Amino acid sequence: MTEVLTETLQEGIRLFNLKRWDMALRIFQKLECDMDADTQVAVERAYYLGLCYTKLGRFEDALLYLEQVVKRESNILKVYQCRLTLAYIYVLTGRTQMAEFELGLLTETGFESVQLYTILAYSACSERQYQKAVKLYTKALQLDSTNATAMNGLGFILVDTAMNVQQGLLLCKKAVDCNPDNAAYLDSLGWAYFKNGEAVEARNWLRRALGVAVVTSQQKEIRKHIRIVAGEA
Repeated sequence: MTEVLTETLQEGIRLFNLKRWDMALRIFQKLECDMDADTQVAVERAYYLGLCYTKLGRFEDALLYLEQVVKRESNILKVYQCRLTLAYIYVLTGRTQMAEFELGLLTETGFESVQLYTILAYSACSERQYQKAVKLYTKALQLDSTNATAMNGLGFILVDTAMNVQQGLLLCKKAVDCNPDNAAYLDSLGWAYFKNGEAVEARNWLRRALGVAVVTSQQKEIRKHIRIVAGEA
């Protein structure tokens, strides 16, 4: 029985690594295992279920499984990743205190990573603490100057707050160069062009962003930007 569970689990992981998250999710959902009787397989299943649900924007479902993993997983790196993901979800869903709790547990252990600083920066930005967010994104880029998430986040703040619109546009361009099909990056670039007074370029990039966006909340934000650029808001 355990061998069958392991083979099924590996197939789900293979699909997850291929970014076929819907297909991977269906396999993990069908994989029935007792959390106590099949601890290793069950925890691994919960780990990937949490990640699949996160990738698909089903955050409440993701929380259920990620919280199981941090309680039972022995691999410290996976625990760190799950805490980072939990913090990310809490920020996106407006639960900043819970996000700060998870991030605090990580910083207390001396854990440092680009992902940690980008989530802290995103949290600060959501609280409109823009100067703090700029410092945190800058720190992330000091660790990895090619990190697209940090470039995009810093670029968006610089253009949206008019701190440095031209530098912000440059950073947004670099983020899109790293990942041309990322809807969030494309949206930021379109918004950066708009803030630079280039409405035609802005519309082109925002439409492209909407074309690849799959998360409803993301689509809503992009449409809002399109209306503003078109003078309808």
